[in-house]
Amino acid sequence: MSAIKESVDISCRPEEVFSYVTDPSHLPEWQESAVSVRPVGDAPVAVGSRVVVTRRIGRRDIPMTSEVTEFDPPRSWRVDGIDGPIRGHVKGTIEPLGDGERSRLTMSLDFETHGIGKVLVPLVVRPHVRKEMPRNEQTLKRLLEGSA
Repeated sequence: MSAIKESVDISCRPEEVFSYVTDPSHLPEWQESAVSVRPVGDAPVAVGSRVVVTRRIGRRDIPMTSEVTEFDPPRSWRVDGIDGPIRGHVKGTIEPLGDGERSRLTMSLDFETHGIGKVLVPLVVRPHVRKEMPRNEQTLKRLLEGSA
């Protein structure tokens, strides 16, 4: 299956969008399924950084460890799941728009499955993400533009 991809235009500079969206502590503020975030270590976000994000999927809270595998401020980043039956692979890009005071954020999410994940992703996870991802981007837009 192909990656799920969504874009949103935000009235903020790319540097502001990148700084906010790549700070894992903000995930529960703009992602519906993110319940909590725990960094692994205390170094600033960079390639090799890891974070455990607990996501509510259905009625269950499931911790998932991810690792930053690309980090190119303020243009792009990639985070890859490294454990569990469902491993998300997120690629984000930010393009400046107009005079650089606005940005286009594009996020692409795909999954690697193991065991029960092979059944859960097509039946539960993908349909849920297809609904949640556009809402998450709109929440992010409202937060960054100050109209939350």
